[in-house]
Amino acid sequence: MANGATADDKSPSRLIDERIRALGDWRGEMLGRLRALILEADPDMVEEWKWRGVPVWYHDGMVCTGETYKTAVKMTFAKGAALDDPAGLFNASLDGNTRRAIDFHEGDAIDEPALKALVRAAVALNGKKGGKNG
Repeated sequence: MANGATADDKSPSRLIDERIRALGDWRGEMLGRLRALILEADPDMVEEWKWRGVPVWYHDGMVCTGETYKTAVKMTFAKGAALDDPAGLFNASLDGNTRRAIDFHEGDAIDEPALKALVRAAVALNGKKGGKNG
């Protein structure tokens, strides 16, 4: 059965677990730490698996993604341009009108309180706009 299993056979959370393990290096550790902080910031966050293997977190709409590249783990906030970023975490995708991202590189420290505040602000923004549940 394992040989015939597809991504559809697994929950998004399980697929994210597998991605973190499969990376097997600092990127997996970083993605795991970011994921834990996202879920600590909002325990009602819903995890999804989109676009050929990208972890995505939702609460009243898309909050952020966790993409992995050769030299970075990119956390992209769907409505990041509308968020206050007092700690200056955003360091990528700064030119667009909607998204903002944080690129984490090997050895980078995470400002955990600031990141959690940013996640909570993104959830609050989703709650204000649209009024949809889910």
